[in-house]
Amino acid sequence: MNTLENLSLKQLQYFAAVAEYGSFRQAAFRLNITQPTLSNQVGVMEKALNIQLFERTRKGINTTPQGRELLLSARRVLEEAQGFTTQAALLSGGGMGTYRLGVTPTLGPYLLPHILNPVHERHTDLKLYVREDAPSDLETGLINGQHDLILTTLPIMSKELVVAPLFREPLKLALAKDHRLGNKNKINRMDLLGEPVLTISEHHLFHRQITELCERVGAVVLRDYEGTSLDTLRQMVVMGMGIAFLPALYAKSEIRDKKELRVTDVEGINVVRNHALVWRNTSPVRNFYKQLAEEIREIIESSLGSVILPASHSRLVQ
Repeated sequence: MNTLENLSLKQLQYFAAVAEYGSFRQAAFRLNITQPTLSNQVGVMEKALNIQLFERTRKGINTTPQGRELLLSARRVLEEAQGFTTQAALLSGGGMGTYRLGVTPTLGPYLLPHILNPVHERHTDLKLYVREDAPSDLETGLINGQHDLILTTLPIMSKELVVAPLFREPLKLALAKDHRLGNKNKINRMDLLGEPVLTISEHHLFHRQITELCERVGAVVLRDYEGTSLDTLRQMVVMGMGIAFLPALYAKSEIRDKKELRVTDVEGINVVRNHALVWRNTSPVRNFYKQLAEEIREIIESSLGSVILPASHSRLVQ
């Protein structure tokens, strides 16, 4: 029996979705099909391959060792198929399809509103399915095929990925209006000696950056009072629990009431976050991703030039 004749791209898509979500019910919901249809098609696939892809338990499902071995190949086939249809669409002037974009929670909500509409105006048939995750998880997810490209904070460690720098984002000091430095005309790094500094939980790259900054200026990270988000961090600063460094895009987007917080620069401190668009070096649509990165860079510099700094270099890192 020719196994290839008994398999379809849709079955590979179903297999990858169940593995990603760890649940037939959630995968069926995401795929917009019924759970019995999904279960049946996965069963047909398992029978054709003569391999059990998932271990069904009362608590849910687990991908079997054989299934994990096949999963990477399945994702590569799906990526090639997506690249094939995208290339055909570009040649025919048709639609471009849907791409999975991973973003960091400390960047995506404050940057995407400025770039999605302009990108959509240039590529009306391009659809982006956006998911948030921490930078390290985004990188792993991109390598494993869970994302098509990611918008993330550097550094990127894998040699399998192409990095297109987009811009640098300064960090701003936020402190309560009644803080002892609240009315000081200019704040310098010596003013921060011994100051309690709030930050978000340690699994974020942003946490490590703030910790290193505090070590340089002699400030003290309040490890017992870590925020779960930038919004939580801001509220703790308002309540006078400490000061915090916040990304410039967040400050522009979310801090509108100047009566409760002062947001300012610190003389002698020049700390930025470097952001980039990243994709796999094997992607069949890598030329389009390169074009998209250039367009996003132009959009950001045009609309947010007063808030961000240009990338230190715009060449691709491969």
